[in-house]
Amino acid sequence: MSDKRYKLPLGFKASGVHCGIKKNGNKDLALIVSDIPAQAAGVYTKNIVKGHSLKWTMQHVKGSRVKAITINSGNANACVGPAGDADAELIADYTAKIIGCDKNEVLLGSTGVIGFRLPIQNIKAGIDNAYEKLSADGASDAASAIMTTDTIKKEISVDINLSGKTATIYGMAKGSGMIHPDMATLIVVFLTDAAISDEMLQKALSSAVNKSFNRVSIDGDMSECDMVLMLANGKAGNPVIEQENDDFRIFAKELEKAAIYLAKLIAKDGEGATKLVEIRVINAPDDNTAHVISNAISKSLLVKTAIFGQDANWGRIINAMGYSGALFNPETVDIWLGGLQVCKDGTGLVFDEEKAAEILSRDEILIAVDLKMGTSSDTMWTCDLSYDYVKINSSYRS
Repeated sequence: MSDKRYKLPLGFKASGVHCGIKKNGNKDLALIVSDIPAQAAGVYTKNIVKGHSLKWTMQHVKGSRVKAITINSGNANACVGPAGDADAELIADYTAKIIGCDKNEVLLGSTGVIGFRLPIQNIKAGIDNAYEKLSADGASDAASAIMTTDTIKKEISVDINLSGKTATIYGMAKGSGMIHPDMATLIVVFLTDAAISDEMLQKALSSAVNKSFNRVSIDGDMSECDMVLMLANGKAGNPVIEQENDDFRIFAKELEKAAIYLAKLIAKDGEGATKLVEIRVINAPDDNTAHVISNAISKSLLVKTAIFGQDANWGRIINAMGYSGALFNPETVDIWLGGLQVCKDGTGLVFDEEKAAEILSRDEILIAVDLKMGTSSDTMWTCDLSYDYVKINSSYRS
């Protein structure tokens, strides 16, 4: 695991500690604090079942100013009845008292096994410890503390120029399993010192999520605790972004690039994964058709297992397209594996099997599908499906 320390934006501190939730002693509680109340934006899972901590956050993001985010891992605060709502409020209130703010200025995240109450005393002790360890260099510890089955930390930090002022965007993510589009599919926190209105922050975040985290599928599942949050405290001193001007476009573009970077790390770190797979559908009649097809290919177990086995069975790709629900002409479809064309006009080609096997042995693989029906396109990121995925998920609670 990398020891690289990523730069936090001005006015933010973070920490990550072990509070006793995870049996292996790994960090399991993260605390993020802004020196001053920050603007907040969020995008959340569309799963009807929602965790108690997530519900607290959803209630307190819009129109609020936020001072802190507390996230625990190893045990999700979900599906435990009214006690879960009470525990969420208690954690927010305890965090608020420690850092000196109102409980409504604290957002929460929680991830792990559902159906078990959180060990509140452990979490309170963890918050105390995390507060003492808050640091402008503490982002990587926090990124470690939100991990579950992840094998790598997922972070990024970039500087941008907004009307002559340097602003920073930092992002951390956790996600390895239960990953599929329709809203967030993981837990992600972005922080920035850019000055930007609530409306513009939400607009930039929603757009970035749609082009990144909503384009990742590991296993077709979606958690009840998924969210992407972003705080902006304005300490960079740029003119406040209140409309879609040049500064907004710069900010939104860099946020999207950061989100795509983290999304690809999630796909690459899929549970048991050995390969990152990019699925690119081009020349579709419209955006929805392109997405429906790329989505179906990304979650096809037969496609994913073929990639793991380095079997150039392109028939599984066109099969997934056929049951996707999208309308297209199978007789105009071309398919490539890497730079090797394996299907033309819906018909199989004679191709170099050794070359195909070499392409499928790589760490990163591109599957390209040309519908030849228009100009729209879509991209999804996924991974192969290995024996280890079953091992990990057949004993997740142990």
